[in-house]
Amino acid sequence: MKRVIVATALMAASALSAYAQTATPSPNPETPAVATPDTTNPTAPVAGANSFTEEQARARLEENGYTAISGLKLDDKGIWRASATKDGKTVTVALDYQGNIVVN
Repeated sequence: MKRVIVATALMAASALSAYAQTATPSPNPETPAVATPDTTNPTAPVAGANSFTEEQARARLEENGYTAISGLKLDDKGIWRASATKDGKTVTVALDYQGNIVVN
């Protein structure tokens, strides 16, 4: 009798662990985790833990044509904000943890 109970418990545990490993779809598969040159998140800038260093944030802005970057600061929502120049115009930019750049 004990063997039947133990065997049943092991089978139940196996079934539960297999169920727990089932992939869960992302909330919105259309939204990339990281912005690429051809895509941006339409809800950017997205608040979140930012892993860009100040130097990386500055480099990302420069790679996208921004110059004269000043006042680059990480805000309390994890978004890098700065003043910069692009195409001869001074703008305020925001860079989120996904790499999205938004002009304010």
